[in-house]
Order: sequence, then structure tokens, then C-alpha cells
Amino acid sequence: MTKALLQGMEGAFIPVKDPKLSAKWYEEKLGFTLIYLEEEAAIMQIAEKSQTVVCLVRTLNHQPMKFPDNNFGVGKYYNFISFDIEETHRLLVEKNVIVNSIGGEGTTKFFTFYDPDGNPLGVCQ
Repeated sequence: MTKALLQGMEGAFIPVKDPKLSAKWYEEKLGFTLIYLEEEAAIMQIAEKSQTVVCLVRTLNHQPMKFPDNNFGVGKYYNFISFDIEETHRLLVEKNVIVNSIGGEGTTKFFTFYDPDGNPLGVCQ
């Protein structure tokens, strides 16, 4: 068996119009913590023990992320993990986040929600 060359993921980069405004949304709606902010980017910690950060990068002529058409049913680049997907879904709805319904089969459940720049993001359990 070959030893893995990589040990995890350091960061996910999401295109936004305004890092400062987006960082506020990610704090208020998702509970992320702002680590660093400048005009061009905001670095957000997902959770206290998470090694992966989310970098909100200001883009010129912003276009929301769009995953290429495929036959596997994937429509987003990032899936966040939830231990209670129904509760996560309910809380996002209460916070007026645009949220699709929960789908999945068996023990795998998931849904898509959208940040203020129209980027599709996922939650899975």
C-alpha cells in the first residue's frame, strides 16, 4: 500500500464580492470565527478544532461558483459536516438562509444552501 502524500485540507477558497460583508454573514449565520481580514480576503475558522479554514476571496466581476454539469448529481464544490443535519437545516431556515430540502439515501443525508453571493454550499451527515 502506498503512503498518502497529503494529510488533509488546509483551506477552501470561496469567491465573494466583499470579504468584510461575507465574513459577517459567515459569522452570524454559520458561527465561523474571523481569523484575519483585509480588503482582498477574509480567513474564517470553521470550528475550534477544525484544521480547515475558509478563505473568502474578493473577485472582480463576481460570478457564483458553478460546478460543471455531471451525471453524478453534484452541484457544489464544498460539503460541510454536521452531526445533526435536521437541526442544522432548521437553524439555517430560522436565520433566513436560502436552503434546499434535505435529501439522501440510507444513513447519508445532505442539503444545499447559498451564501449571500449565491455560492452553493453543502451540508452532509
